[in-house]
Parts: sequence; C-alpha cells; structure tokens
Amino acid sequence: MATIFTKIISGEIPSHKVHENDKFLAFLDINPLKAGHTLVVPKEEIDYIFDLPNDLLSEILVFSKEVARKIESVVECERIGISVIGLEVPHAHVHLIPMNSVSDMNFSKPKIDLDSEFMSDLAEKIRQA
Repeated sequence: MATIFTKIISGEIPSHKVHENDKFLAFLDINPLKAGHTLVVPKEEIDYIFDLPNDLLSEILVFSKEVARKIESVVECERIGISVIGLEVPHAHVHLIPMNSVSDMNFSKPKIDLDSEFMSDLAEKIRQA
C-alpha cells in the first residue's frame, strides 16, 4: 500500500512543493513546528532512512542542503535544523525546520496552524529563492 508521501509524489494528494528533482521532493509540512518546516522525501518508497542505498543517502543530504538554503533566504531564522525520526510515516524523510533555539525542534510541542493561502505563498517564495 502506498504511503501518504508516495501519494503526494504522484499528485494524488496535493502539497505545497518547494523543490523537486528526479529523485527527491521537498514540500511544506502540513503540521509544522515553525513556518517553513519542510519535508524532504526520496521518490522511491523506502521505509527507513538507513535502508536507502548509499548514493541516495548522500544525495538526500545534498538536496536537503539546497532546500535549506532556499528556506533560510525566505524565513527569518538563525539556522535550519535537520531531524530524522522515521516513525510517523513508513517512507524515509528528513525534516528541515527554521530555528532560533533548540526548543524550535521539539516535536512534542503543539504544531502551528497556518492557512492554505499562507502556505501557498510561502512555498512560492521558497521555490523562487
């Protein structure tokens, strides 16, 4: 059965895409910790990040770096934090989160609610960066 991320990649489920190539897709998290919180996923459905072939594992970090640079040029923050948890969706993914303090990366905090128009505008700004 296809994961929610595979359905996003295929276009079955809409998303706020910020960057894409033939191997990876980056899109805004719909339950973000901070505005600009982005998920990076390989287009190949592989459950666990450390099950990625070595080439994809290294390439996801390089792709994530490109996306992080775009985010930080648009979203005011000190840095872009990176997190890999891998329990919530059985599809390898990386969280890129704008942060000003370590507490900005606390996944036990309530998620923020951003309206769709704001998310669309933010995604467009990141794409254009």
